[in-house]
Amino acid sequence: MVEETTVLGICGSPRKKATHRAVQWALEQFETEHGLHTDFFSVRGKSINFCIHCDVCVKKKQGCVHQDDLQELYPLMQKADIWVLGSPVYHGHISAQLKAVLDRTRALLGRDRHMLRNKLGMGIAVGGDRNGGQEQVLHTVIDFCLINEMVPVSGGVFGSNLGGTVWSQDKGGAGMDADQEGLKSIRKSIARAVALHQKLGA
Repeated sequence: MVEETTVLGICGSPRKKATHRAVQWALEQFETEHGLHTDFFSVRGKSINFCIHCDVCVKKKQGCVHQDDLQELYPLMQKADIWVLGSPVYHGHISAQLKAVLDRTRALLGRDRHMLRNKLGMGIAVGGDRNGGQEQVLHTVIDFCLINEMVPVSGGVFGSNLGGTVWSQDKGGAGMDADQEGLKSIRKSIARAVALHQKLGA
């Protein structure tokens, strides 16, 4: 039996505004346009501890020492073929919440360092300014993918060079919906991710 392709959207914003809307919008496109199953995880309202590099996950290979809300995310990470990592721009970088989530994948890799190999990862960066650090956020997502043997995906030249870049104009979800160029950059990244996944699975 062929397993169902799954897309995991992770929203790294503590607010239910533009980034939340952007990640959910992307998942809607994966579902409606490509027929893929999606899961969604938001850091909003979650208890997420920082990685303390205690190495319990490496030594015991039984997961993370922190028994917090990331325990519900780990199975979704393992299952998903495609990851969508969304973050607001905070002082030119990803949010502390999303950084904590990415750092805590050490618990998965402690059991199997190739756990994430060949999964696809695409980023969505949302800024209140048109040029507010979105590309730096996407570079962080790309670096994470490369380090962990994932395949980073963007929509390519002419509009989606490094991934999805959204200008919210500090108007929340309404600002995100109004940014047609931003939506186009996400859509192009989605199309590339689906095409590449099909090619790798062929």
